[in-house]
Amino acid sequence: MDISGPAQASNGFRVNGKIVKDKHGNDMVQFQPASEYLPLIDEVCKILIESTKVIKGARVEHNKFCVTVHFRRVKEEHWKALAEKVDNALKDFPTLNLTHGRKVLEIRPAIAWDKGKAVDFLLSSLGFADSNDVLPVYIGDDRTDEDAFRVLNDMKHACSILVTSVPKNTKATLSLREPAEVMEFLRRLVQWKKTGMDRCITAQSGRFLYN
Repeated sequence: MDISGPAQASNGFRVNGKIVKDKHGNDMVQFQPASEYLPLIDEVCKILIESTKVIKGARVEHNKFCVTVHFRRVKEEHWKALAEKVDNALKDFPTLNLTHGRKVLEIRPAIAWDKGKAVDFLLSSLGFADSNDVLPVYIGDDRTDEDAFRVLNDMKHACSILVTSVPKNTKATLSLREPAEVMEFLRRLVQWKKTGMDRCITAQSGRFLYN
């Protein structure tokens, strides 16, 4: 929902990206497809903070363009009561949607936008949409990352990686077990770039092997 970065061009989806200058005078693309929803997000966040404070362990997080209700620390017998409070809070906000993630409930604008469209937008904005010498790599651990995995899987050259320690149904083509492995993968990727083909990264049975 909130994208910025270096760009050569911008051809957004619902809203065109805006080219601005950063503090060094470089072109940046700024893209906020849901900027008109900011007042609603602020309002529903305040309501949820007040209504969920009676449920021990519940935490409401304001993420600018969405509100996340965390229930990882809520006892399972209170999950239903928490969900009801979130549903009740949303009755007066028909332009907001409720989605589910890993032990979270997320309230977001009801627009046709997801992480897959964000990937498309970034590649287009950077001028890489039709490039044959760019390899997009997407690493994620949440259900909402599946939209991005699908987009990358439709590309000729791309890498979609799910971070999980247990088998899961996913559109990702490869996996890493934990954040430490992600760090090691990125470190070796940079090293491979610097040293050339004397080090290679291969994939076998959905796992990364480093040779």
